[in-house]
Amino acid sequence: MADYEKTRRLMQAMVHDRVVPGLSYVIFDGDSEWSDTMGLSQWRPEPEPLTAEMVYDLASLTKVVGTVPLITQLIQEGKVAFDQPVTDFLPELDDRGPTIQNLLTHTSAISGWIPNRNQLNCQQLTQAFLHDMKVGNNLNREIRYADVNFIYLGWIAERICHAPVQELITERVLKPLGLSHTTFHPAKEQAVPTEIQPERGLIKGETHDPKGYILGEHCGCAGLFSTAQDLATYGRSLIEDRLGGLLNQSMVDAIFADQTPLPGEHLRSLGWQLYHDPHDRHYVIAHTGFTGTWMMLDRQRDRGFIFLSNRVHPRAKNDEFLRRRGQVMASFLNE
Repeated sequence: MADYEKTRRLMQAMVHDRVVPGLSYVIFDGDSEWSDTMGLSQWRPEPEPLTAEMVYDLASLTKVVGTVPLITQLIQEGKVAFDQPVTDFLPELDDRGPTIQNLLTHTSAISGWIPNRNQLNCQQLTQAFLHDMKVGNNLNREIRYADVNFIYLGWIAERICHAPVQELITERVLKPLGLSHTTFHPAKEQAVPTEIQPERGLIKGETHDPKGYILGEHCGCAGLFSTAQDLATYGRSLIEDRLGGLLNQSMVDAIFADQTPLPGEHLRSLGWQLYHDPHDRHYVIAHTGFTGTWMMLDRQRDRGFIFLSNRVHPRAKNDEFLRRRGQVMASFLNE
C-alpha cells in the first residue's frame, strides 16, 4: 500500500512556498489514514495559528456534500424524478426543456446576466434568478458548470419540503451522519478566514461566495463550513455504507457513473466530476471549491483525499494554487 509520501510532500511545499497560509488534509486508504494541519489560518491583518478543529468555507463542496444527497433522497422518495422538467417546480423559468438531470450534470444551458448582482438583496436576487435566466441552444449538448443549476436544485427542494434548503441539508444529511463540525453557521472564532474585500473587510465565518452571502439559508450552491475529519467521515460513509443508509445502492452506483445526457463519455455524474484511475481507468469522483478545497473519493479502492485551504486569502487571484492543485491531485491518483 502506498504511504502517499510524494502527495504529502507536495502539500507541505504549498505552505512552505506561501501558496496558501495553511491547510488541513486527510487521506484514507482502507483502514489506514494520514492527516495533518499545517501553517497559519491567516496572514493578514495579523498572523493567526491554525488548528485541526477550525472550520473552512467549503464553497462549492456544498453542492456535493449537501445538495446532492438531499436531492437524491427526494428522488428515492418519489417526490422528484431525474427526467422531470425543472418548470414542474420552478414555472418562472418558462422553458420545459431542462430537467433535474440537466441541473445535476450542468447540461441545462441555463444562463443570464444579472446587473449589479452583488448589490441586490435576497428577494431581488431570487427574482432575478427566476425571471432573468434563459435556456440557451446548448441544452443537452455541452457541460457548462454553473452555480445556477444548484441554486435551482435548492429551491426545488424548498418547494417540495417547505423549508429553507440549508435547514433541509442540516436535518436530512448533516445530523444523521453525525457531522457535528459541519455547519452553515460557524462560530466566528472557529472559522478560517478567506478574502479581504473593500466592501466586506476580512471575511470570516460567513460564506465567501457573493450569491451565497446574499441568499443565505436559501442557497444550495455554497455556504457550508467543515473540517477535514468531518469530510473524511462523509467520504468513508458514501463509499462504504451508502451514507449511513441515507441512499440506496442504485443511487450510490449512479454517483459513480457518467450521468451526462450527451453521447459518449463526458465525466460528470450527479454533481461530481469524474476522473479515471490511471492504473485501470475505473471512475474516481471529485469536486473542488473556489476557496481552495477539494475532495476525491475512490470507491473501488476504498480511499479518499480531503484537502482544505483558504487559497483566496488575502486575495482571490492565486493562479499558482491552481497549478499546484493539479499536481497534488495527480500525485494522489498515481500513488
